[in-house]
Amino acid sequence: MPNSMTGYAKAQTQHNGMDITVEIRSVNHKGFEYSCRAPRILAFLEDKVKAEVQKRAARGKIDVFLSIDLGESENIDLRLNKSVLEAYLAMLKTLRDDYGLKDDISVMSVARFSDVFDLKKAEQDQQVIWEGVCECLNEALESFIEMRRKEGESLCADLEQRKEHVLALVSAIEERAPKLEEEYREKLGARMRELLGDAGIDEQRILTEAAVYADKVSIAEEIVRLKSHMEQFGQMLKSGEPIGRKMNFLSQEMNREANTIASKVGDVQIVRMVVELKSEIENIREQIQNIE
Repeated sequence: MPNSMTGYAKAQTQHNGMDITVEIRSVNHKGFEYSCRAPRILAFLEDKVKAEVQKRAARGKIDVFLSIDLGESENIDLRLNKSVLEAYLAMLKTLRDDYGLKDDISVMSVARFSDVFDLKKAEQDQQVIWEGVCECLNEALESFIEMRRKEGESLCADLEQRKEHVLALVSAIEERAPKLEEEYREKLGARMRELLGDAGIDEQRILTEAAVYADKVSIAEEIVRLKSHMEQFGQMLKSGEPIGRKMNFLSQEMNREANTIASKVGDVQIVRMVVELKSEIENIREQIQNIE
C-alpha cells in the first residue's frame, strides 16, 4: 500500500557520552528534495544521512535536523581562525570610518561569525560519531516511515471509496448511452410526421439517420478506457511501491475521457453525470498529490 509524503519523527539517543537528536519532517513534493541542518562538526555526515533517508523515502520535501552534545570529550579541538577574524575586523573598521558608525566592535560581536572559530574532532572519532548518529537516525526513520504508512492507509481508504463512486457513475452513463439512439429516432419520426404527415415519412431514412447519430455520439470506447483506468488504479492502491506519479498521470487520462464523453453527448442526464464524474476525478487528483 502506498505511503503518504507527509511525515514527522524525532529521536534522541546517547552514544559514547554524546547526546544526539535527529528530527525529520516531510511535505508533498514532485520528486525527492532533501535538506539537512546540522552543526559544522557533523558536516562530514550529511551525504551519509541523505543516503540513509533516500533508502526509505522516494518522494517528498524532506528536512533533517541534527544536533549533538559532545559531553566532556577531551578530543575537541577549538581553534581561532585568525585570518578570517582579521578580515572581519578590517571590514568592520572600514564600515565604522566610512559611514561614521558607532564604534561598538567587541569580542561578542565578532564571535557571532561562526567561521571565526574552527571546531574540529579528532579524525579517529568520526566513525564513533557516525555510529551514534546512525543509531539515532534509524530510530527516527522507523517512526517517520510508520507515520507515512498510516497516513497512506487513510489516503488509500478514501481513494478506494472514490474509485467505487467513479465506477458507479461510469456504469450509469454506460446504461444510459444505448437509449440515446432510440430517443433520437422517436423524436426524428415525430418531427417528420408533424411536418410532412404520414404520406411523406421514409422509415428507412429515419433508421439511417438514427444510426448515423448513434455512431456520432457513441462513447463505448471512452467507457472501456475509463473502466480500464479504474482497474489499473485499483491495482496501484494495493501496490507497495511509490506510485504517486503514475496515479497522477492516470487521473489526467480519466479526466480526458470524461471530457470526451461530455463533448460527444448532449444528453442532459449524461452531462449531469459527467459533471459529477469530473468532480470526483478532481477529488482523486487532489488526494493523489499526497501519495509517495
